Amino acid sequence: MLNQSGLGLITGASLELIASDVLDHYRTYSLLEKLLSNPNKLQEHSEFQIEPQTRKLLIEKYYEFDDLVMRELLGKKLSSKHRKDLDEVAEKTKVALKRQFDNVKRVFKVVEEMPGSMVQNIQKSFFLPEELAKRYACVVFLACLRFETSKRRLQHMSFGAFKKCTEIIMDNWTYPYQPNTEYFDTEMDKEFLTDLRDLRILSEKEKEHKHLVCTSLRPTFLQKSYSELETSFRLYSRAILGLAAALHRTREMRNLFIELSLIIELWKQGGWTMQDLELFLNAFTRCALELDIREEDFKRTWERYMKVITPCFLIMY
Repeated sequence: MLNQSGLGLITGASLELIASDVLDHYRTYSLLEKLLSNPNKLQEHSEFQIEPQTRKLLIEKYYEFDDLVMRELLGKKLSSKHRKDLDEVAEKTKVALKRQFDNVKRVFKVVEEMPGSMVQNIQKSFFLPEELAKRYACVVFLACLRFETSKRRLQHMSFGAFKKCTEIIMDNWTYPYQPNTEYFDTEMDKEFLTDLRDLRILSEKEKEHKHLVCTSLRPTFLQKSYSELETSFRLYSRAILGLAAALHRTREMRNLFIELSLIIELWKQGGWTMQDLELFLNAFTRCALELDIREEDFKRTWERYMKVITPCFLIMY
């Protein structure tokens, strides 16, 4: 192929020399690949005299992955016995992916039980740039907590959408970092999830909450959307609060994206635009804080809950 493209004419090299050079590159790569699977060894190895910048580029290129491939791998068990199922994914994405699968499996195995920031752990263990480490962290987090991502109603969600939602969840619903204590990015804050059940108190204030939300949105909503909101406010409110009350159970947390998509379907059936939804969610959050609720920690729990599901709703809409 290189000879046909004119490399021989340009350089004056014979076909045999070009073939020999290509074979040399393949041999070098086969030796390098053993080290790339453990970047620490590549850093220490003296057999290859590689400049730091070149070494960094080699590692980054080796661990890069295709978003379409990774979307197909989400929800699948990252174990060797599932490697044989990759042909189906390769056929679907038209991408050779065994290296990508092995890389994800390797990263998962190294960092899944490592305390501290997952992104930083991936960077330190594999010498990856921050953005690529964040993409791997998304895959590891979803795999560790076994989130459901492969059901038909979620097929429209891209890897990028899952990544955005996952980062928001990791930033707000896992245990917060505290100096001199061991914490895990892959561990949900169980006390917070239990506290979410207390948000049901909003159901007792539904009438006042609805009045405040509708008053706030009347100047900005079209008449059709406003009428729909007045009619269906209870349906929307109870769906949001019902989800909060259930998330302390492992099964409901695993099905979080499915539950969010079911609630989204209510707004789509009502003919809401993205702007309508954003205005409603902001008002719904803000007006709840104006209610006379003396429950301890209500404000903190409510804001922490809505800080995740609001952007997730908008990303998935």
